[in-house]
Amino acid sequence: MKKTFVSIILALMVTAGFAQEWAPAGNNIKSSWGEQIDPANPLPAYPRPQMVRAEWMNLNGLWNYGVTDAAEDAFAAEGRILVPFAIESSLSGVGRELKKNEALWYEREFTVPKKWKGKNVKLNFDAVDWHATVYVNGTLVGEHKGGYDGFAFDITPYLKKSGKQNLKVKVLDATDDSFQPRGKQCLIKRGIWYTPVTGIWQTVWLEPVAPAHIDNYYVVSDIDNGTMTFDVASTAAEGDVVKVAVLEGGEGYSAEKPSQTVVAEAVVADGKAVVNIPQVKTWSPDSPYLYGIRISIERKGKVVDSVEGYTAMRKISIVNDNTLNAYKRMALNNEALFHFGPLDQGWWPDGLYTAPSDEALEFDIVKTKEMGFNMIRKHIKVEPARWYYYCDVHGIMVWQDMPSIGDHDRNQMPARSEQVRKAVSNRWSGDSILGGTDCDIPQEWKENYYREWTNIINSLKNFQCIVVWVPFNEAWGQFDTPAAVRLTRKLDPTRLINCASGGNFDFSEGEEGFGDILDVHHYPCPAMNVFERKFVNVLGEYGGIGLPVEGHTWNIGHKWGYGGNKNDVEEVMAQYERFLEMLKVFVGTGCAAAVYTQTTDVEGEVNGLMTYDRKVIKMDMPRIAKGNQAVIKSMPAKR
Repeated sequence: MKKTFVSIILALMVTAGFAQEWAPAGNNIKSSWGEQIDPANPLPAYPRPQMVRAEWMNLNGLWNYGVTDAAEDAFAAEGRILVPFAIESSLSGVGRELKKNEALWYEREFTVPKKWKGKNVKLNFDAVDWHATVYVNGTLVGEHKGGYDGFAFDITPYLKKSGKQNLKVKVLDATDDSFQPRGKQCLIKRGIWYTPVTGIWQTVWLEPVAPAHIDNYYVVSDIDNGTMTFDVASTAAEGDVVKVAVLEGGEGYSAEKPSQTVVAEAVVADGKAVVNIPQVKTWSPDSPYLYGIRISIERKGKVVDSVEGYTAMRKISIVNDNTLNAYKRMALNNEALFHFGPLDQGWWPDGLYTAPSDEALEFDIVKTKEMGFNMIRKHIKVEPARWYYYCDVHGIMVWQDMPSIGDHDRNQMPARSEQVRKAVSNRWSGDSILGGTDCDIPQEWKENYYREWTNIINSLKNFQCIVVWVPFNEAWGQFDTPAAVRLTRKLDPTRLINCASGGNFDFSEGEEGFGDILDVHHYPCPAMNVFERKFVNVLGEYGGIGLPVEGHTWNIGHKWGYGGNKNDVEEVMAQYERFLEMLKVFVGTGCAAAVYTQTTDVEGEVNGLMTYDRKVIKMDMPRIAKGNQAVIKSMPAKR
């Protein structure tokens, strides 16, 4: 009893010590989760639910930080920053914007547990925006360019035999004065352009792995033949046996508590294994059944490495409907299904790119499902792995955008170099198949786009919730569209491709270079100004009904929604339901999906279904769920 009491007092003292070193920056609104954050233990959930190991160490928390000239190779600590929140965010405790000619430095110490002896230690960064250089004990380990794809280093050779280890990270970030993927981050914040995000913004962590270990795996399900095909990458030695087991799962599957009941198993040969699944249970929004996975390496009958994961049996394809016009529709598990969901920016008033907690990350998905939607368009941002895990668990389909490398907003141009201004001053043809032009992107940055898009797809394609890839949006940084489509198809032939949400549309290489979907945008009311029967036709953005809620808006000038703002919830609902009736007409004449703008308010935009802090839902939940489901069910069945 005394020991327990003493432990509690010590824990409180430690927490108090952290609190004295850290406080949220600024006076803007915060989410409930942000108000309750523990700086001694931010984002403690295991970050990789698709490939779980029992042993790991979370490096999130308070680090030393400093800002120097970009050319400097050392820094002096200026204070403490809460990782993994970007330096511009409130929850970082700093709230400072970085300039193009500046570098952000991080530093902390850690101790490798004695029980990890004999194993390789991997240092994982799930996301750092944008150019990260990593040092361990004063030695350069490596660098990475890319704000949305995770990376890892085996730091075993750089570790001291015992005692405290030193970790430093240097970050450079030009935001939109460059051609790096950056989504809606802009140096000039206004309208639909938001605060820059610099530095570590997803979990940093260590894991010990055996010399022979599973590096990665990829699963392709075939519901027609009842099989799962595994592609397993490992460092298994000659004579080792690599096995895959498919486990009983269910709806509400937990990566932290996997089943032990084996449904089927196989031995991996030359990195491949095909597993026959008896009595296939498919995944869908109505029944999101997930199977558990265990992959292991055995040596002389002893397991030397094992990972837990999960997958689903589901199929995304294109069918013709049963109307006289035989319009093309998207199908899930061979049945035509209308895709309907919100445009989801994934921003937070306190954490910017980073949700303040795992519960917050899940909250948006749960509310989206409760509103009667079956899909989310993840808009020019990539989320942490746990976000996609929750979409898998709750049964929400995802359209995944590639973060854009440009935009053609004239008001943003003063903050950019002449080269960047010239390159992104292309023409967007949103209401016509003809007339759009490409951006003049330097070859180096095209190659960077392809590299990062490749890494994003490869890191996310195991999440079965993802059904559509979207390489470009509204001509922002758009270039060589057929090449981007071909790359996307090569990386993942199992999903559909929406080559250019909102245009520009490029038919120069025929249907093969165009992808599967023609996507138009129209605000505020739904409309299909462009239609081509060779493709699946969708309304990739509409709506944006504005409603500012006092006490729950961002501290920025003009607060706006598309088509002006409403005065109360009833006005919003009346307009929303009028739009639903209009949408039903388009569904009957070939529209196969619709995306409503948007899940939440973001900074100056007040057109969310919820406020930016998530404290107010601006819709009548039963009414919106009933109306949304009616639209989904209004689509004609397949032939």
